Amino acid sequence: MMFGRKKKNAADRATEPDTTADGVDAADAAADRSAADRDSPAQGPRDIADVTDTDSLVDLGSILLAPARGTELRLEVDRGTNEVTAVQIADDDGAVRVQVFAAPRSSGIWDDIREEIAVQITGNGGTVEEAKGPFGTELLTRPAQPGPRGRTVFAPAIFSGAEGPRWFLRAVYSGAAAIDASARARFDEVMRSIVVSRGEEPRAPREMLPLQMPTAPSAQDPADEDADGRVDDLKPFERGPEITEVR
Repeated sequence: MMFGRKKKNAADRATEPDTTADGVDAADAAADRSAADRDSPAQGPRDIADVTDTDSLVDLGSILLAPARGTELRLEVDRGTNEVTAVQIADDDGAVRVQVFAAPRSSGIWDDIREEIAVQITGNGGTVEEAKGPFGTELLTRPAQPGPRGRTVFAPAIFSGAEGPRWFLRAVYSGAAAIDASARARFDEVMRSIVVSRGEEPRAPREMLPLQMPTAPSAQDPADEDADGRVDDLKPFERGPEITEVR
């Protein structure tokens, strides 16, 4: 049997509290949803001011994140200065490379940076297409690169950006992550977990924010432990000639 609902006039609706189907005040429900959104990893990348708990994240200085199961956390290190210059999350088929920069207080910089990337790639014989991605407008690119026997090859890459209070995060997807949505999904999961800690120091726009060797999360999931109780995802890292890996 179907039951109808009595129609209400405008006066009735104006005097009634706005409620959800469970009888909860809609304003309170909206506030609860807003709070949940701020604390949900799915809403990242986020600013550290909007996060109440970072114990489960790996601390890399200006970037905190949660590596996805089955991926490696790699740090690119400048040989000359011994400074960490980029964070890379990778698996056997693809990767995403992440850096974070200072940005002006008054406006974002991703629009300008996208244009500069497009000009550079097309100027070198590659192709660029703008598309809507999970974090906003991104560039689907095929940069031209020298290949074997003097031939030109094209390696697909996706440039994505996220902007927060006085910071800009750039991510570059490569390998399978740049051409296969299912292969990219685990890297998007890491991106959503990212928390940016800009700091209060005055910095010039586009100045890279400092990164550091990782501090393991203080709260580990028991499911990440092996039979001997050791955590498998974050084994002690080994320093390589150009990158540091945390497996």
